[in-house]
Amino acid sequence: MEGLAALSLDALSSVAYGPEAIVLALVAAGTGALTSTLPITLAIVFLLAALVVSYGQVIAVHPDGGGAYAVAKKDLGATSSLLAAASLVVDYVLTVAVSLTAGADALASAFPALAHDKLLVCLVGLALLTAVNLRGVTESARVLMLPTVLFIMAILGVIVLGLFRSHPAAVVGTPQSFPAHESLGLLLVLKAFSSGCSALTGVEAIANAVPTFRTPRVKRAQRTELMLGALLGLMLIGLAVLIRRDHVAPRGHVTVLAQLTAGAYGDGWAYYATNLIVTLVLLLAANTSFGGLPVLMSLLARDHRLPHLFGLRAERPVYRYGVVALALLAALLLVATGADTHRLIPLFAIGVFIGFTISQLGLVRHWATGKPDGWRRRALINGTGALLTTLAGVILLTTKFLEGAWVVVVAVPLMMLLFARIQCYYTAVGEELELGRIPRPPDRRAASLVIVPLGEVSKLARHAIGAALALGDEVVAVAVHADPDRSQALRDSWDRWNPGVRLDIIDSPHHSLVQPIVDYVQRAAEDGRQVAVLIPEVEPRHRRYEILQNQRGLLLATVLRARTDVVVCLLPYRLRV
Repeated sequence: MEGLAALSLDALSSVAYGPEAIVLALVAAGTGALTSTLPITLAIVFLLAALVVSYGQVIAVHPDGGGAYAVAKKDLGATSSLLAAASLVVDYVLTVAVSLTAGADALASAFPALAHDKLLVCLVGLALLTAVNLRGVTESARVLMLPTVLFIMAILGVIVLGLFRSHPAAVVGTPQSFPAHESLGLLLVLKAFSSGCSALTGVEAIANAVPTFRTPRVKRAQRTELMLGALLGLMLIGLAVLIRRDHVAPRGHVTVLAQLTAGAYGDGWAYYATNLIVTLVLLLAANTSFGGLPVLMSLLARDHRLPHLFGLRAERPVYRYGVVALALLAALLLVATGADTHRLIPLFAIGVFIGFTISQLGLVRHWATGKPDGWRRRALINGTGALLTTLAGVILLTTKFLEGAWVVVVAVPLMMLLFARIQCYYTAVGEELELGRIPRPPDRRAASLVIVPLGEVSKLARHAIGAALALGDEVVAVAVHADPDRSQALRDSWDRWNPGVRLDIIDSPHHSLVQPIVDYVQRAAEDGRQVAVLIPEVEPRHRRYEILQNQRGLLLATVLRARTDVVVCLLPYRLRV
């Protein structure tokens, strides 16, 4: 049960928007077309059953985690793995956006005053999730168990009580008219089917996280997958039966699930409690992407397909760059769609079904290559799953293309190209640096020179010269002044101090500091010596005072790194005030 709570919220919570997506598609043919909700849902549940059986095979073959990216990289090659990675990125980002918008819909069903502030509600929820994940607060299966159980009981209660009632206990929302402007033909049925397939998202999560289960991992994960399939299928069919029997059409300011909830429980406290539970579970479902996408991005970084910074962890075990990237992409998507769930649905399931298909094809290749006992039966199971998910993906793409699916068609190849280009760059860098090969012995250079840029004789100068004397064979201090009087004053102070280091003063009539030092360093490096530039920097005790300090040292370091090959060091001097 803990595994179900930790890994299945994405899939189970899809009953909040999957059936409604079917209804919104069918109502184009008038409310009479809503009777087709049940047969379409039965077809989706059949596809769900095929996926559950197929993913049971994935769990057995990949006990270390059978994500589509890992399966494709192992069994299908580089191009398929790039496709899997791109589709998973789309899936994770859309999971956040759809879950947040559906949660905002559920919240607005209970509190209609929020209906006009959906985008704000979604962005606040996204900011909350981002802050929690940047802090490194991880999910606990035990913490998630209570909301999961409450959600399942609430939805099953809606179904059971709804079936026992001869008429709805209460009606919520404002009525809307739906004149038929389209016939109930094959195309509309396929549109409704493709919309309802959004309820299948998250089915693969258990196969991706097999290592998190206790031993025996494979059996526990397979049982959890079966439990997920049974619960999700039961809830989808039960809600579809109620929609068909009561002709539940969309109404203003409430979701279809909220209407069914009011019909079963009435519009009292149970109605509000159920909508709040649905909102909470959808928020937690959105949080699953914050656990999945940063890890995927770290794997892509390890494979040199994303910048290596995505593989870095902070002090807490958090891939912060991945968390921030997910938050920014989800926020951009929410703003672009106005936080409209049904504008996001056409984008949602395509990336998911690409992952489904790749996982099943990878298993077919695995069975055909290894040929273990019973491999034909297993290949048939996964091949059937691949055929069904491919067919569903094609239906999704063709019926939803003009409604927004074209965005995924464009985004996925562009991401694949991005991953491939980054990998090519890292490969070229590896060749240039001769990574993995034993290099020639290092060149023995002449005595090293350490250059210390200074402005005046002070404790900071003493700190810098002392450090420079410990680093190099020869040390020279360099100062730039435009005023001859100040230059002579500095020379007199230097002579009185007499640190045993030569001072070169550069005249700068144009009051430029950086360029004269850069020219000086370039001339010093012409004779082949190893040159280092040690730049002393004052660091205030409190960060709020940093803006009060001169930033010329940082600017000088940046220019030197861009224009020379010398060693550039920043030497901090930490103030006590």
